[in-house]
Amino acid sequence: MRNVYNFSAGPAVLPKSVLQEAADEMLDYKGSGMSVMEISHRSFLFQSIIDETEQDLRILMNIPDDYVVLFLQGGTSLQFSMIPMNFMRNGKADYILTGYWAKKAYEEAKRYGKINIAASSEGDNFSYIPDCSDLEIDQDSDYVYMCENNTIYGTKFHCCPNSHGKVLVNDISSSFLSEPMNVSDYGMLFGGVQKNLAPAGLVIAIMHKDLISDTVLSNTPTMLQYKIHADKKSLYNTPPTYNIYMVGKVIKWIQSLGGLEKMKGLNERKAAVLYDYLDSSSLFYGLANAGSRSLMNVTFRTKSDAVDAEFIKQAEKHGIVSIKGHRAIGGMRASLYNAMPIEGVQHLVDFMREFENSGDYYAK
Repeated sequence: MRNVYNFSAGPAVLPKSVLQEAADEMLDYKGSGMSVMEISHRSFLFQSIIDETEQDLRILMNIPDDYVVLFLQGGTSLQFSMIPMNFMRNGKADYILTGYWAKKAYEEAKRYGKINIAASSEGDNFSYIPDCSDLEIDQDSDYVYMCENNTIYGTKFHCCPNSHGKVLVNDISSSFLSEPMNVSDYGMLFGGVQKNLAPAGLVIAIMHKDLISDTVLSNTPTMLQYKIHADKKSLYNTPPTYNIYMVGKVIKWIQSLGGLEKMKGLNERKAAVLYDYLDSSSLFYGLANAGSRSLMNVTFRTKSDAVDAEFIKQAEKHGIVSIKGHRAIGGMRASLYNAMPIEGVQHLVDFMREFENSGDYYAK
């Protein structure tokens, strides 16, 4: 029995049944006498793991055959460099700034070419998703970049930006496999797995095969070229083998629940429990504009830093951990990833209500 509800933004909660299954196989994977951690990435056993994981992901997301799936290292932050290195043919790109990570990607891309800000909500502390229905895109732009779900600020795109025919690149790290999406709307999707899929250390990139080319920026290191990894089917060097194994387990768990439509419904119900309380509370209030709210990361606070700190302290005593907001925004943040049960969200809301009704803290 787990005695805490982990609301961490990442590394984050994983399904209990998946962790138990992995524990059962820890010392002996399928009669091999070895842990997956010990199996060679060149072995038949691991080849079957990575092949099955990719195939299950393709089925779950309905990934078209003309898209390539890559299992990469370096975290999402390395993609901030790899994307312009591999995709900048005209030396121009457009970025939509909706939060901390989108801005970091933008700052990194400026090292490699001329970057235009197509839209931004920075002037209002990234509290909303700007209108992206008619973006001013440079006609020579190589791609348009977005971050679908903004972990720190608790906002999310609820419709696809109009990139005017330009390749749309989407960082889906904190919304990965939380709901269905049309892969064909994007030239590239990528995300770190440490929020919804597996332990930290792996990035999954899904991109149209036409984007993969020998034509990259000069002096791009071999390890940072997508074509190298695509040609070697993600086995150019030793990949994060255990992470890929865990991704496969989580995908099968999602399939067992009914797939991404079912997962979206579960996530909507969880988020509604918390948002409904926030909308009725006299003490707590949400930080994201209602029309831009995320299902995965709910940001909120009181009007006092001292009360926020006391709430976080008392919450931990009630088995509610990792609820503190990011330093860029303060307050609290509850990450409601796929593996967070609705009971955990209800437990949080029950304590919030108890804390508010007691009056012991906010009255001071």
